Amino acid sequence: MENTLHGKQLSFYVVGLSYKKADAEMRGKFSLDDASKNNVLHQAKDEGIESLFLISTCNRTEIYGFAQHPFQLIKLLCDNSQGTVEDFQNVAYIYKNKEAIQHLFKVGTGLDSQILGDFEIISQIKQGFVESKKLNLANAYLERLTNAVIQASKRVKNETELSSGATSVSFAAVQYIMNNVENIGNKNILLFGIGKIGRNTCENLVKHTKNEHIVLINRTKEKAEKIAGKFNVIVKDYTNLQEEIHKADVLIVATGAQNPTVDASVLNLKKSLLILDLSIPKNVNENVKSIEGVTLLHMDHLSQITDDTLEKRKQYIPQAEEIIEEIIEEFSSWSKARKFAPTIHSLKEKLASIKQAELNYQRKKLENFNEEQAEIISNRIIQKITTHFANHLKQENTSVDESIEWIEKVFQLND
Repeated sequence: MENTLHGKQLSFYVVGLSYKKADAEMRGKFSLDDASKNNVLHQAKDEGIESLFLISTCNRTEIYGFAQHPFQLIKLLCDNSQGTVEDFQNVAYIYKNKEAIQHLFKVGTGLDSQILGDFEIISQIKQGFVESKKLNLANAYLERLTNAVIQASKRVKNETELSSGATSVSFAAVQYIMNNVENIGNKNILLFGIGKIGRNTCENLVKHTKNEHIVLINRTKEKAEKIAGKFNVIVKDYTNLQEEIHKADVLIVATGAQNPTVDASVLNLKKSLLILDLSIPKNVNENVKSIEGVTLLHMDHLSQITDDTLEKRKQYIPQAEEIIEEIIEEFSSWSKARKFAPTIHSLKEKLASIKQAELNYQRKKLENFNEEQAEIISNRIIQKITTHFANHLKQENTSVDESIEWIEKVFQLND
């Protein structure tokens, strides 16, 4: 896991921070937009760091790369964000070599996500690697490692149920609607308010219900129109709210108002109505329950669905960890073999030159010297000796660097 650059020993590090220790404000300080990410990469090049990539999401900012000392990477992060070194010391983590690799696998497979099993991060890792590769900041080791993490992520997704079920309130809301409302594709859905949860719900509704008459109402119509542009939904004026509620089969309230915006007085119903209140604080008055045909569901109930799902997911962690372990082992074998391959090659050449000198000597000395047999026997002996060395270097508990040094000394490979 270590590389050598111009004779200097480099280790593989991750430096970063996440939701586990850093609050939203602190994560905001260290967050890197596209321009800042680009600046980090160019600065790394200027400062002689040859291989690294980075990710920055609302839950974490991390730099993975080779350095003599982790401060080289911490400096890149602090120079290009609002975070200070002191902030970093309070909330961040540094992992080296084996631990850094294990951390990357946990992140890439959703085991370290705020919502267990959330796989969105893997596309950020891919993207981070692509940006580094464009600038020749990704060596063969980093490429192989990133591909191994992508492979692990795919296998965990396909072979375990770590990402099954609804885990966000907005997705839980859509699942509830689809499970409890028949012919949802033909029903009238009204979304009132477009906070973050409202936007996510809108996106999930469009994606999963295939409903083409979702109506969106927001106090400021411009904001609603901006959101509507992304999805195939109809925007109506705030003044039409009561009229649209009467038409609706499903009403989703996701406003940011401090007091209830929907109560029994605005419901003049001719049919049953499912109301989902996804607002904090609650925006639908409990008095709507007194009206026949109204079902009111609050975010707390949907959060409960989410919590149950996460509990179920936990049982698949050992399965995911087994997959990760298997892929890390393959990666380690490749990494070790790549490190000692040049030494084994030099050893073979050295033994071949010893063989050649000996054959030349015996050819002159022996009368009926059998060139062919001597070649076969000596080549087989060389093959067996080098295989012994290679097997030793492949072993789990071998210190590859020390062994290489020892082999090079004994056989004078650098002379």
